[in-house]
Amino acid sequence: MKNLIRIIVISLMIVSCQKTPELPNSNYTIGGGVFVVNEGNFRSGNGSLSFYSYDSSKIYNDLFYSVNGRPLGDVPNSMAINGDKAYIIVNNSGKIEVMDQSTLKSTATITGLISPRNISFINDNKAYVSSLYSDSVTIINLINNSISGYINIRRSSESIASTGNQAFISNWTGGKEIMVINTIDDQVVDSIEVGIEPESMVFDRYGMLWVLCNGGWARLNYAELVEINTSTNYVEKTLVFPTKEASPTCLKIDGLGTTLYYLDNGVRQIDISSTEIPSITFIIQESGEYFYKIGINPLNNDVFITDAVDFVKQGYLLLYDGTGKFISKLEAGIIPGSMCFKLRINT
Repeated sequence: MKNLIRIIVISLMIVSCQKTPELPNSNYTIGGGVFVVNEGNFRSGNGSLSFYSYDSSKIYNDLFYSVNGRPLGDVPNSMAINGDKAYIIVNNSGKIEVMDQSTLKSTATITGLISPRNISFINDNKAYVSSLYSDSVTIINLINNSISGYINIRRSSESIASTGNQAFISNWTGGKEIMVINTIDDQVVDSIEVGIEPESMVFDRYGMLWVLCNGGWARLNYAELVEINTSTNYVEKTLVFPTKEASPTCLKIDGLGTTLYYLDNGVRQIDISSTEIPSITFIIQESGEYFYKIGINPLNNDVFITDAVDFVKQGYLLLYDGTGKFISKLEAGIIPGSMCFKLRINT
């Protein structure tokens, strides 16, 4: 009996000494900051969610698990907010976690997707989800959180950008096209040829679509930055990178819609009116760092960078101001990747 009591006491001491993740103020609507989707190790199911708070200048890790009592899943790839809901696309688990965007409490899990990558909200009732290994874009019913159909584009898909009654879908792995979908009847209406492997896309302030084509992993082709007129679906401008060794990724744009950012051995910055690829690095990637993803705060142009380090252990979230001045470096989860901004709402 004494041994049993001793075991119980020791167990309670161990539990009491375990570090509980520090949670931010539950009212994220007032707070404002950036969510970080940590991919975790492939097939380990240890993906997680972090949040950097502007109010406290701290990062809070393992939030999904802390709130919902279960792991987020295997390789969460991206996150997006629509109204009062947040959606995390979990690639290798083939699912979408739907949460209340303020409390992070899970409200639904949409399953049965094939290697989902990114989501775009078409209207209050419908969203499109891209797929790495399927030839179809998945249609999501946002009212009952279910799969309502598919759009066969006969190729894999990655980035999605939608405006008006059109959605633009990039064919990333081995592709060189942007597929155009009429979002009213969910039909493919056009395709636009661009550079090899269009990886990420953004709209500028004039409604032009910018596409970053990384040239392919084998570096046999030059990477390109392409401007598309979304009224005509014609390519207006193509900027070719100077060497085949360039491997740009993760195209973003500032809040004004006039300055583009991307990763290429550091962070690069280019005005939408430019006629050539910049030769100067805006933020230098230091030795021992691996810049994996970037995010630009649309309100103040702060630059957030996730440092994946060695793609095994916990990485970091780096914060720079709009001039490129370093502000802070904070430990995130394992392989910190894509980011999603939660903007402050003044009351």
